[in-house]
Amino acid sequence: MNRTAVAASAVVLLLPLSACGGDAEAGDGSTVTVTVGYQSKTINTVTAGTLLRSLGYFEKQLTSLGDGVTYKVVWQDYATGAPITAQMTAGKIDIGSMGDFPLLINAARGKQLNRPTHLVSVTGYNLRGGLNTIVTAPDSKLTSLKDLKGKKVSTSVGSAADGTLVRALQRAGIDPNEGIEKLNQQPAVGASALAAGSADALSQFVAWPGLLTYQGKAKALYDGAQLNLPTFHGVTAREDFAEDRPAVLAAFLKAQAQATDYLNTHPVTAAEKVAEATGLPAEVVYLYNGAHGISTFDPAVKPQLVSALKQDVSVLKAAKLTGDVDVNSFVDDRYVKKALGTSYTKQLAATPPAAASEVWPKGSAQTRAFKSPAELLSYLAAHRDTVRAAYVPDATTGTSWFADKAAWVADGEKLLPFVAPATAQAYVDRHDGARVITYADALERAS
Repeated sequence: MNRTAVAASAVVLLLPLSACGGDAEAGDGSTVTVTVGYQSKTINTVTAGTLLRSLGYFEKQLTSLGDGVTYKVVWQDYATGAPITAQMTAGKIDIGSMGDFPLLINAARGKQLNRPTHLVSVTGYNLRGGLNTIVTAPDSKLTSLKDLKGKKVSTSVGSAADGTLVRALQRAGIDPNEGIEKLNQQPAVGASALAAGSADALSQFVAWPGLLTYQGKAKALYDGAQLNLPTFHGVTAREDFAEDRPAVLAAFLKAQAQATDYLNTHPVTAAEKVAEATGLPAEVVYLYNGAHGISTFDPAVKPQLVSALKQDVSVLKAAKLTGDVDVNSFVDDRYVKKALGTSYTKQLAATPPAAASEVWPKGSAQTRAFKSPAELLSYLAAHRDTVRAAYVPDATTGTSWFADKAAWVADGEKLLPFVAPATAQAYVDRHDGARVITYADALERAS
């Protein structure tokens, strides 16, 4: 099915701009093309993109329809949500996945161009906002958001990462329009700018902050979870496609649910599959998508996420990227409710797993969780050469981070990790006797 999808991609632009890229009627033996736009390296969308594609679940669901139609799935990979929206409003993409801020732009453009779209399911989310992070160069002297005043900060305007930057700066008392020099750049360009010194900081979405930190090319300055505002990625579908081909959309959503179950049941294998398909290190994929990763995967459209989406509108309006967006009319969970049946109510009420420290031993297909960061450090001290990766949750936000890249605090017998040095210092300022220590010191104390 993947080979068929690749072959079909060569002719996708020649297809009529109608639902599913064709006008075949069910049962007539014709071929219908379904075009899916996804972002392979935006790894919180993998259950509707990279992982789903590698597992072949959507193609299998379409085959099981038994409606006499031959379906061809065309997978189109993009770096951001904007081109997916452009292709959807041109009638060339049927289903797409993207982050919360791009979803709102998707809604606005669809309505403006009379090609309405709807949010039909969720892929990955973090209820505190931990999917976005602001990072600086490894040798940067910047230690807090206040240090960004007058500096050059790279982000992708209109993205969730830009939303995090705007809100974080406002809370720090910095005007996001005049207090910094904002560089509107694609993630890869921003990463290069940070490395070259032409940007002082980078605010981006998954997996860029984790990737650059893992590679030793960046260090965290601000954990987006400090905002305590949900961030998420979701699936959007053209209204005409959903109405004309409800069985096809249902097949996609059932396949997404299967991919979600696979990721949650086999988190290490899923991370390795995504790593193989994207070229990202599996250790970075696991940071976000692992058993205790930053992201939780669940197709249910939770009320908290819809509420956050409504709050995001004002940020996009202030940036003059959209006008008012009717979120209530954009959100349409009827299809995913029907696709998931009785399990939907249970998934809607499900909560993210508790944060935990975790180690991935070399050569193992399983990870090991620990009750505390100190217990993990003790294990690391005794197995320094046999660990592939180690993860710890921020002591205040729960955001998972690489143990050797975290900022550590000693508070009596407690060893506490933080994503960013400023958060660690804030803890120290509130607790007499606590002090910031190095990772090496933390290992020594735990051994």
